[in-house]
Amino acid sequence: MADFDVLLPVKNGVAYLAEAIKSIVDQTHRDWRLLILDHGSEDGSLELAQRMSEQDSRIVIFSFPQAAGLSQLLNFGLQHCDSNYVLRQDADDISLANRMATLADVFLTDPTLILAGSKGQIINGDGRYLGEIDVPITSSDLTATALFKTPVAHPTVAMRLRGINALGASYGEDFIKSVSSNERLHVPGLAEDYYFFGQLALTSKCLNVNKSLIKYRWHHSNVSVIHRAEQLQLAIRISRYLSRSLALIHGTEYFDPASLCNHADQLVELDELNGRVNFSQEYQAAATLIGTIIPSQKIPNRELAFRRAISIRSIPTIASRTLSFATRFGCRKSELKTVKSWMLRRIRIARSLDRYHPDRSDRSDRSDQSLQSPIDRAPIHARTNQKSAERNE
Repeated sequence: MADFDVLLPVKNGVAYLAEAIKSIVDQTHRDWRLLILDHGSEDGSLELAQRMSEQDSRIVIFSFPQAAGLSQLLNFGLQHCDSNYVLRQDADDISLANRMATLADVFLTDPTLILAGSKGQIINGDGRYLGEIDVPITSSDLTATALFKTPVAHPTVAMRLRGINALGASYGEDFIKSVSSNERLHVPGLAEDYYFFGQLALTSKCLNVNKSLIKYRWHHSNVSVIHRAEQLQLAIRISRYLSRSLALIHGTEYFDPASLCNHADQLVELDELNGRVNFSQEYQAAATLIGTIIPSQKIPNRELAFRRAISIRSIPTIASRTLSFATRFGCRKSELKTVKSWMLRRIRIARSLDRYHPDRSDRSDRSDQSLQSPIDRAPIHARTNQKSAERNE
């Protein structure tokens, strides 16, 4: 039995596959097994993986072209794991050499820990540095985040196999099971990672290591580039489903978390919100529910505090509250991006209104009410950090 089993799904990912595999082979922690899950590649990916497996017996190839989606492919991989920990690796990403060693130390330090992710560097198709993966760090922040966005970056994750097996956890399925069986949500792909890790963060101890342990590749074949609108709609649906599941578990009233979500660091504008700008009621419901889940929290939860900052969709209010939030907690890049992108959209819409309605240009006092309807009709802007060519199902 290896210390780590590494799940690497691939579909037509030959361009970066060798580099991804080599990053596992080069790990300073040597006790691992790499399970390459080929999903019917036709570009030579399978043949490349087979050649590399001949050079290292720890590389094992599985061909599963009939898998219905990435969830089924990864669940197939989980069924073949026999290790202490399961590590995820995408076919176009690079694990830094100390990744396994760092995560092994984290798990050994805390036997109750079920999942550990990390920060990471973002690179383009040519390997050029683009930025950083920004994630919540503490277990309580991951729990609070899970209703509103993915609490971890999928390609950075490692899990304690015994722990997820005890929970009956699998990709794409509801393992909380508070919703009746005939109404449970099934997610075959696109946002299967959010569904899986959202449930884990709400039911067990998870954290993100405050170090960059991977190089995450962003390029034109990312599924979040190709299917961004569908991905966002599914992520909102999952947020609502998780809220419903928790309400049933804790006997609290259901609330719609959509207005407080910032999937892909974007505040969404949905027609069904009916032009509302004040979501203080939803924030209060979220605070009550999260306080029930983590009642021992002695200091204000930064993720919950950020939801308060964005709960009133007015530029002056969000600006003022974000400044207060940043003064108290500091501000991560993802939080600044969320607020900045929303403000810029508001400004662009206001300017567009002025162009089409010149009589508005001399009004010095524009209220937020005057902008509500056009904003609700604005297109959805989002991209998530779930990706990779093998997920383009």
